[in-house]
Amino acid sequence: MRIAVAVSGGVDSLCALLLLRRAGHDVLALHGFFLPEQPQPPPGGACDPLPGLEAACRALDLPLHTMDLRAVFQREVMTPFAKSYAEGRTPNPCAHCNRAVKFGALLDAALSLGADKLATGHYARLLSGRQGEKDAPPFLAAAHDRAKDQSYFLSLVPAARLRYALFPLADQDKARSVALVAAAGLAVPLPRESQDICFVPESDAAYRPFLAAQWRAQGLEPPGEGPLLLASESGGAAGDLREIGRHQGLWRYTEGQRKGLGIAHSESLYVLRKDRTNNALIVGPRALLGMRACLTGPANILVPPEHWPEDVLARLRHRQRAVPAHAALVGDRLRITLEAPQLPSAPGQVAALYDAGGRVLAGGVVEEIR
Repeated sequence: MRIAVAVSGGVDSLCALLLLRRAGHDVLALHGFFLPEQPQPPPGGACDPLPGLEAACRALDLPLHTMDLRAVFQREVMTPFAKSYAEGRTPNPCAHCNRAVKFGALLDAALSLGADKLATGHYARLLSGRQGEKDAPPFLAAAHDRAKDQSYFLSLVPAARLRYALFPLADQDKARSVALVAAAGLAVPLPRESQDICFVPESDAAYRPFLAAQWRAQGLEPPGEGPLLLASESGGAAGDLREIGRHQGLWRYTEGQRKGLGIAHSESLYVLRKDRTNNALIVGPRALLGMRACLTGPANILVPPEHWPEDVLARLRHRQRAVPAHAALVGDRLRITLEAPQLPSAPGQVAALYDAGGRVLAGGVVEEIR
């Protein structure tokens, strides 16, 4: 088997490369250029992973290939990310990158180089497909290290693509990955843990100009300030809302947010929802924060619904644990009803369904919360 390993310069992908090389596979390293400002090849410097990757590949005696994927990354990830923010949503670009770029364009590049599989440094498992079905795709499942599990971010990758995937880190934790790479004497080109959104500036002062530049390029102008409405304890129906201030643009807020609302009140207030039609931000006390159901866009079905258990687990944000729920397909969309109210997700976030064994049943992008 010939295996291409997607290497970013971080310790996880370097560990995946090391493990597969030691296992005796025919391995090649594949590095994609994603960021628009990153030239090809990038100049040497502290943030340039290429010299370090070249040194690691020389030490392991295997080839390194590079691919220019900046145009597809802009089209499939950055442009929809900015558009979603302009619409007042809270997007999850990592899930779209995994679907369209890493297991889309990068996988295509790996196959064109003669690879049979594409391995990555994701912490997730792939289980054998259904017995008795020829060429059945594998099941995606949560990693053994639940603290690092990334199956949530992979839940939008189609099953047909997962059949080409390998996750060598599925059965180990982060500490072991770091230790293995160090013991092998390999220097990690990018030793710092990557941030959640790799292409967005870390500072708030740079984040907003970044979005503004993206909007200008797309000819977008997100709605500006609007009414900030307080919901009463009776539930926040239209007649129970009163204006207590002005918000600075719906894109600056997300459901469940408490800090940064810019208004003084006798008790802590949280963002309950966004009324995009009227450009209004509805806030209220924590007692009104519970979310009971959501509806997604078109679902990525990884296990046929007839094989779903009656009770599933739903994970509605990256940092939220999976909670008991019931799910059904409505056309091609997922309707998820929670057994107990939870802190809200947000339109634009991913909803991933699991069974009790950790298998991912389906994933979709949240469109409505209730």
